[in-house]
Amino acid sequence: MPYARISLMKGKSPEYLRVLSDNLHRALVEMFDVPEEDRFQVFHQLASDEFVFDRDYLCGPRSDDYVLIAITAGRQRNTQTKQAFYRRLADLLEKAPGIRRQDVMVVISTTEADGWSFGDGVATMVIDV
Repeated sequence: MPYARISLMKGKSPEYLRVLSDNLHRALVEMFDVPEEDRFQVFHQLASDEFVFDRDYLCGPRSDDYVLIAITAGRQRNTQTKQAFYRRLADLLEKAPGIRRQDVMVVISTTEADGWSFGDGVATMVIDV
């Protein structure tokens, strides 16, 4: 049940965003054990003065194609799983839509089951006992 916020510079085509979305979801399904039908993503396209990032800090240089993907996940994954996910995502995004590996940054946060309500005013993931 990950929720992804994808931030990038303004001006990308709908096709570019669709491919980015599809490949992010593919990496989550393949490496993070996410169900195929579990896709929640929001794109934030920002003007250059609204998207501030260091172009050289750890793994640069970064270009104007830099993308920041913040994932909120409902359960913890081990370091090996996260590293495999990062590699797979970078591979997929490099192939399509053509984002350089140095331009892909991912931040993963986790929550408890009661931190999610998928609707209807209930903590959907909490099992009543």
